[in-house]
Amino acid sequence: MRINFVWIGKTKDRNCAALVNEYVERIRRLAPIDLCELKDAGGSFDEKRVIALESAKLLSSLERHDFVVLLDEEGRQFSSTELAELIGRQQQNGSKHLTFVIGGFAGVNKQVKERADLKMSLSRMTLTHELSRVILAEQIYRALTLLGGLPYHKF
Repeated sequence: MRINFVWIGKTKDRNCAALVNEYVERIRRLAPIDLCELKDAGGSFDEKRVIALESAKLLSSLERHDFVVLLDEEGRQFSSTELAELIGRQQQNGSKHLTFVIGGFAGVNKQVKERADLKMSLSRMTLTHELSRVILAEQIYRALTLLGGLPYHKF
């Protein structure tokens, strides 16, 4: 199963970018992975227009059979073990792509939320998008080590 990260904008903070890259490389040793950083709407568009433009980009980057997990503040929170179980179930179900989506600063529209097979929240606290990317990548790596019986995850 291929894991995809799809998000709006590049990770500009070099420290966060380095950590994301580190975990993507670690994940790559355990599973095929793609990282798609879509260009943000930029400019001085109003928020509704930004959401519409960025949501259209997100939707066009998804394949029909992707199992899509949207990071959303109203989503379900998972423990590391529960996330590993979710990934394991998708592998067992024969999913070809497990795609994690992070929208832009303004959020996503109703169509993106409806396209998601699951909405997941990393925390009840507000996190920057860049820090969310780091946490997501680390947790995916942790989940894969759990599934593989590797010693990274400590209880």
